[in-house]
Amino acid sequence: MSTPPRLSSSVKGMASTLLELVQIRLELFSIEAQEEVLRVGALLVYGAIAVAFLSLGVVLLALLITVALWDTHRLLALGVFTGLFLATGGVAAWLARERVRSGTRLFSASVDELKQDREVLRSSQVDA
Repeated sequence: MSTPPRLSSSVKGMASTLLELVQIRLELFSIEAQEEVLRVGALLVYGAIAVAFLSLGVVLLALLITVALWDTHRLLALGVFTGLFLATGGVAAWLARERVRSGTRLFSASVDELKQDREVLRSSQVDA
């Protein structure tokens, strides 16, 4: 006794739809993972820049204080460079902090899509 052709084609169609749905969700998952890697990479770069420039700024500030006890116009150059490095380091630290604060919920789009799929399946079960 073989299964009717309608049932067989219906099962094949449902399996095909399910596989397509899984493929789309995996592609979305992959895209979100790539975006998160890029976000963390940028965060590490901003953090490294902040540490480098703030460290250099502190060293130059120490030199500025030391030179302040010497003659005259050396202070202007050291003051400008100290301010420049401290400002750059401060901006990089602020950007890193903002990226951490505004962080994304990992795979939120995938989770939202799966919730929508579940709701559609529930509503179709109720209708049937």
